[in-house]
Amino acid sequence: MEIKEILSKVDHTLLAQTATEKEVLAICDDAIKYGCASVCIAPCFVKKCKEYVGDRMKICTVIGFPNGYNTTEVKCFEAKTAVSDGADEIDMVINLGFVKDKKYDAVLDEINAVKAHCDGRLLKVIVETCLLNEEEKIKLCETVSLSDADFIKTSTGFSKAGATKEDIKLFAESVNRDTKIKAAGGISSLDDAEDFICLGASRLGTSRIVKLIKNEEGSGY
Repeated sequence: MEIKEILSKVDHTLLAQTATEKEVLAICDDAIKYGCASVCIAPCFVKKCKEYVGDRMKICTVIGFPNGYNTTEVKCFEAKTAVSDGADEIDMVINLGFVKDKKYDAVLDEINAVKAHCDGRLLKVIVETCLLNEEEKIKLCETVSLSDADFIKTSTGFSKAGATKEDIKLFAESVNRDTKIKAAGGISSLDDAEDFICLGASRLGTSRIVKLIKNEEGSGY
């Protein structure tokens, strides 16, 4: 697989708590230069970055991040604000307590409520696979497939582990044909990236791939 094709599926990500405006604008420059799918940044930077990149790059941001236990009303407000600030894509974290209580209808309702505030923007649903058993992963694939969301996403990158190839394979077998897959967290090499894509991921959440192309140390998300 050509490097250009891999980069076209990368959401170039900087979500570190200590990220500065200068650093965030720099990843916007890199994402444009290397032809990434989007930059994935904290909500506080969305307005500035959208003004900076204009139509040259998609801006993705996160809501309910990283723990997912905000109320649905708060998540909807976050989504509405992000869209108003210029976000093109939204990555939301589900309420994992709902999952552990087997309240999948509540998960579905929340996803659809957030999507309704996205004003047509892409919505990716983060399920944090490292905190789930296989039954829960399959049930969430079914739930996200029934929802109005566009993607199911493996991880925040802030918990115990990120994406695994086994999880992407399971997702590909368990979602419907209209639900896309984003692998995020722990994608540490071009070989990893290609493997995830071949297994079914159409987006990769990572900071490392661009760093590797730039011959920088590939550390972090």
